[in-house]
Formats: sequence, C-alpha cells, structure tokens
Amino acid sequence: MDRWNNKIAVVTGASSGIGEALAKALMKKNIKVVGLARRIEKMKINFNKEQGVFYPIKCDLSKEDEIINVFQWIEKNLKSIHILVNNAGIISENLCIESTTEHIKRTIDVNLIAPTICTREAVKIMRKNNVAGHIININSILGQNILFFNNTAFDMYSPSKFALKAMSQVVELELEHVKNKTKITTIYPGLVKTELPPQESFNVLPYLNAEDVCDSIIHILSTPPHVQIKELTIVPLSSSILLR
Repeated sequence: MDRWNNKIAVVTGASSGIGEALAKALMKKNIKVVGLARRIEKMKINFNKEQGVFYPIKCDLSKEDEIINVFQWIEKNLKSIHILVNNAGIISENLCIESTTEHIKRTIDVNLIAPTICTREAVKIMRKNNVAGHIININSILGQNILFFNNTAFDMYSPSKFALKAMSQVVELELEHVKNKTKITTIYPGLVKTELPPQESFNVLPYLNAEDVCDSIIHILSTPPHVQIKELTIVPLSSSILLR
C-alpha cells in the first residue's frame, strides 16, 4: 500500500455501509479520501473522530451536474485522483412489471449511469496527470445471478448490476487502448449487513460485514503494478443458495 501514501481516493456512498467502512480503512493507510453522498451531515458525524484526511462532499449521484462539479472541485483543490471506488447503489423491492418509469430510470441512473460518469471524469484527471490509478466497481452477486426473495426479484437492481459488469470490461479495454495503466476491478459481494438490503434477509440468510469486503479491497489495492485482479466474488460461508 506504500505507493498510495498521501494519494487521493474518491468513494461514493460514503455515508454508510461499505462506503463508510472503506473510507475509514483507506484513511488508516494514510490515503486522503473524498467521500460522496447525499447525507453530508451523516458523513461529518461518522468521520468526526477519525484520524486522517477526509473531504465530505454532498452529491446526488442521479444528477450529472453534481457529479461533474465534484470532480472539477477535486481537480482544482487536490490536483489529481488515484483511486475511485464506485460503491453507491440503490435497490427496490418493487416488481419490475409494476414499477414506475421514474423509479426504473433512477435505479439505472444511480447504479449504472453514475459509476460510468464518475469513471469518465476520474480517468480524464488520471490521464492528464499521467496517473496509473485503480478503479473499483462494487457490484453484487445479483449482478451474476437473479434471486427471487420475499416476493421480489428486486426490480431493475440486477439488470443494472449486470450492465455494470459490462461497463467495467469496456473501460478496461479502452484504458489499454489509450495506453493508460490504470487498473479496474469488479467486486461481487454477497449479502452484506448494511442499510441497503431488506432487513429481514439478515434473519434467514448468511451475510458478510462491510469490513469483510473492505479487507478484500485493501488486498486488491496492495497488489503490485503488474498484477490486476479483474473480478472477485466475496460471499459468506454456506451461501450456495444465493449462487444458484
């Protein structure tokens, strides 16, 4: 991790769950973290006593202008970006066949369009500064297999995550094409105990803690420059039911 010392990481969805835990883990590695979330007050409270440099920025990831403004602020004030973690996401227990068009579009906006825009803006800054960075997309095992649980297949969540995998592969090929050595990794966690999933699922299904996923992300970032972990699936033991 020494090569990331004093470097800049951007973490979306940093107000809770995996994003919050990861931001704190990166700060402990002496990485400066820009945390993006709508709930800026929650970030300020959660990171108030943390050691390290943390920049909380309010950002609604469904709005392109807010995303672009954030990356312009980063370039102006912090000069560059070295790590981007596209973590923020939303899920719905609606039935897709009954969902509103507005809700369908918002799920796609947050889970797919926003990571794509963040990646585009981060790569612009990385290339301008000749940075060999690392982009990590937090996907889901529901981006590998569809699950029907508690009377729902979670609306457009899985389709957005399947598409996020494809986006990662497209960006990987494009980075190679423009001869930029930035890595891209897609992580597929199983059920993680956060605010996102249906809370009753934790009573009947095995689950991970956010810190379990963060440990794997730190490992991925610790790999030497010539090693790339393209994809990693992380599930709790005895979770075969989720992988069928």
